[in-house]
Order: sequence, then structure tokens, then C-alpha cells
Amino acid sequence: MALISIRISDNKLEIVNQLLLPHVTEFVQIDTIEQAHDAIKTMKIRGAPAIASLAALSFSQHLSRALQASPLPEYFTSPEALKNNVEPILSFLFTARPTAVNLGAATRRLTATLNRSISQGKTTRSIAQDLIDEGKAIADEDVGRNKAMSKWGGDWLFDRVKSGGESAEKGLNVLTVCNTGSLATSGYGTALGLITYLHETGKLEKAYYTQTAPYHQGSRLTALELKTLNIPAVMICDTMVGSLFQHFNIHAVAVGADRIAKNGDTANKIGTYNAAVIAARHNIPFIVVAPISTVDLAIESGLDIPIEQRPPLEACLVRGLLFPNDGNSEQAQVMITPPGLDGIYNPSFDVTPAELITAIVTEKGVAVKGEGENIFDLTPVV
Repeated sequence: MALISIRISDNKLEIVNQLLLPHVTEFVQIDTIEQAHDAIKTMKIRGAPAIASLAALSFSQHLSRALQASPLPEYFTSPEALKNNVEPILSFLFTARPTAVNLGAATRRLTATLNRSISQGKTTRSIAQDLIDEGKAIADEDVGRNKAMSKWGGDWLFDRVKSGGESAEKGLNVLTVCNTGSLATSGYGTALGLITYLHETGKLEKAYYTQTAPYHQGSRLTALELKTLNIPAVMICDTMVGSLFQHFNIHAVAVGADRIAKNGDTANKIGTYNAAVIAARHNIPFIVVAPISTVDLAIESGLDIPIEQRPPLEACLVRGLLFPNDGNSEQAQVMITPPGLDGIYNPSFDVTPAELITAIVTEKGVAVKGEGENIFDLTPVV
């Protein structure tokens, strides 16, 4: 049984508080736009596709409740009044996390729906319903495209290994970074979806994953997903990637993405670039798996990708289950550094240049670089 990041039941929108995983599963109800923004900003929910889905669903919920109100809110008096109300909401949601382009893609898509419905001369009720439907569609489409890209990437990798003369009888060994499974999406996952697909088709020997400090999305979330799915897996510290490649036969590194520039440069969770550099040293394929909405053709290269800086304190703290424990689920957050530490560098993402990436996979297929090229032509897969 796969885990979920978002659930809707009886007109309630809820998310799993990922800050408490893996030891406590707590669903948090999202009733307002402000609560959705806070959940994204504080990383109660994370993963580029998942935060886009939450933003879209909370926006749909906001308008659904407005339509059910009696009397209707004043901003339903005209299409222009409705536009003046919803555009600031979409702009506000976009500010929650600036690097993940999926969030921006979702808000732009909703804005385009708004403008199109207004230009068609529809009533405010019809415009609002169009926006509600579009918001739900953004979330609903995620699972299908995740399964598509996972199959594209998994089949491509398996065929590449076989054509290279390597034995794949026992299956492939794949390393991943951060968490890119069902908890980071609306279901199945991107890079972790590729690993799941290989497992489901009998083509995976073992998954490896980094702890991914300082939020430990790997040791907390990816570990939980792989355990839940009964996928054979090994956790390593972030600093052990080189040693892993020296002593084990790793067939590929598969990672997700928060933003992919036009040339293929990719922003992803901090530590991804480190893994890419070491993978290149060992001639191990490095694969980026992400939906088309993650590709930002308006950005020429990774130099133009804004990198979110997290609060310095986050790098000084860890949360976990008290150990040893007597079977209860009591957690504690502790400081692992001297108090009042100055000089903390805590970016949430780094950028892996296209020259270190072997393939970029979307729901439309697999893009590879031309012979002798250091950049991608992403046209066939967007």
C-alpha cells in the first residue's frame, strides 16, 4: 500500500504533516489559503508536484465554498471583481516556495483559465466553476504522468544497461536523493516512481538512498516509502556516495527536480550536485525524472534559477523518536550545534549542470544529449 501526501474526503482537504514522519502519521486539515501557504512554506508538505497540487486544491476549495455561500461574496458581482480577488490569491500562493517551478506553473495555468473564461463572456459563477475544475485537474493529472515517466525511464535504463554488456540478471541497483515518491507527489512518484516501476517489473535488485540532510527527507520519508512498498533498500549518509560507488555496482542515479532550465541544468534538493559529480567520475548514468511542468523554457540556464535559502536554524536541529523508547511515539527536536552559531549556509537546492546529466525523463519520453553536446534539446519531451 502506497503512502499519500494529500487526501480529500467529505469535502475536507487534508495533508500528511511530513515533519512528523516516519514515527507519527498526522493529517492536518487545510481550510484556508493561508493554511495552505503556511503548510508549503514550513514544509509540512514538500515535493514540487505535491505543493502545486495542494495550492491548486486549496484554491478550488476556496472558490467552492464561496459559491455555496448565501449571499454570494461581493467579488461575485462582476468578472472584473472576481479577477481582482483571485489574482492576489494566486500570487500569494506562488510566494510560498520560489524554486519549485511546478507551483508557478499551476498558478499560471489557473490565471490563464481565468482570463480565457472572462474573454469568453462567461458569468462569474461559470468562471469560478472553470477555476474549480482546473484546480482539481492539476492534482488529478499527476499520478498518470508519474507512472508514464517512471516506465519511460525504467525501460530506458534497463535497455541501456543490457546494451552496454552489463549483467542485469539480478536486477539493477539505483541510488536516489531526497524523497520523490508518493509523499512528494499526488501518487507513485518521479525518480522513486522509476525505482518502484523497476521493482514491480522484477528489474530492481536494490534501491539506495541518501539521508539528505538537513531535513532528512531520505532517512525519514524515502525510507518509509520503500519499507511500506517492501522494496529492498539501503540507506547511506550523504557523504558516503563516493564510497558506495567504489565498492558496489551501482547502475544509475535517479533524482527528481524542482526546476529544469532550457539547456537541461537542473535544480534539485541540496546534495544532488555532489552525487552527480561523483557519478560522472565513476561513469554512472545520472537521470533526472520530472514532469513537463518542471521544465522552465523561459530560463536559459541554471544560473537564472532562484535558489531558496532556508532559515539557518533548520541546519542546527534534528527531530526524531526518543531512543531508547518504551513503545510510545514521543518525539523531540534537539540542537546538534553550539547555540548562537554564526555563519550558516543553508540553501535548499543546488544546480546540477546539464553536462553531468545523462538523461532527462518526462511523461513524454527520454531526452539525451547529442553526440559531443553538453546541453539538452528538451523539445521532444515537453
